[in-house]
Amino acid sequence: MRDDEAPIHIEDRTMRAMVLGKVGEPLALQTLPDPLPGDHEVRLRVEACGVCRTDLHIVDGELPDVATPLIPGHECVGLVEALGSGVSGLKPGQRVGVPWLGGTCHHCEYCRSGRENLCDVPEFTGYTRPGGYASHIVARADYCVPLRHDADPVAIAPLLCAGLIGWRCLAKAGRAKRIGLYGFGAAAHIITQIACRQQRGVYAFTRAGDVAAQTFARSLGAVWAGSSGQPPPEPLDAAILFAPVGDLVPQALRAVKKGGRVVCGGIHMSDIPSFPYRWLWEEREVVSVANLTRADAHDFFAARECTDLRTVTHVYPLEQANRALDDLRAGSFSGAAVLKP
Repeated sequence: MRDDEAPIHIEDRTMRAMVLGKVGEPLALQTLPDPLPGDHEVRLRVEACGVCRTDLHIVDGELPDVATPLIPGHECVGLVEALGSGVSGLKPGQRVGVPWLGGTCHHCEYCRSGRENLCDVPEFTGYTRPGGYASHIVARADYCVPLRHDADPVAIAPLLCAGLIGWRCLAKAGRAKRIGLYGFGAAAHIITQIACRQQRGVYAFTRAGDVAAQTFARSLGAVWAGSSGQPPPEPLDAAILFAPVGDLVPQALRAVKKGGRVVCGGIHMSDIPSFPYRWLWEEREVVSVANLTRADAHDFFAARECTDLRTVTHVYPLEQANRALDDLRAGSFSGAAVLKP
């Protein structure tokens, strides 16, 4: 082992974390021993952690096999404090992000073919690994995303899932010029800006009567905004569903023209109802997006149209994580919620 690979000695300390003790119950603030990084891991001091709808799916028990106690959170920005053995490419004091994909096996057919997002035995931050609703987090070093040192942790936190998953969804939409976004939350408000910079037209679909969200969408460049139950003013080339509502799939299929594609961007969705085959006919497609890859993160943060994005954030202290989740569930704000330890 080289000298520069030696783990940094950290004295025994404690950390604060919002912990899910039982699925369906509120998180509880706990004081825990500070985690130490293992081989090929780093420990970060958390600066900010976004609150994602996937976190709701986890704490509400809509995703399977949630092993409690668990610290949620996977839009994490922090500063490297300690290196485990074998870590290279990162250094103490460096700002990095910890996204949803926390690790893969590197050996299954998906990993070997560049599709690590479909790994047979993946690790997910805030789901199968402790997440960022805490003052500290340990992450696999090679799955951390290097960030600019002058980046605003609060502003950049939502990009680590809402931004990355939205980016992958946008790629799945192909060359579509008119794109419908169903569910105008954190991901949609980021992707609207990117799509507009790519000279695409964005059509925003919101909850019925949500005038605030529709006004917000137009302020970001959407050419039209209305209720998810309304037809768009003209046929769409593609639609992206961020809202986890299966009933929207048939509606989106009716909104896209021949050869159009409907992209389902969530990790969880209510059941899709039956619908006439004629709504799918004429080579319309329904596809899903699963997780993300490290290449997605590299491409996203390197892309010109993804620089200087405006993320509208609502900051909560770590101790108010339950309130942030409740506000997200109720649709009480536009943009994204972010926790600060």
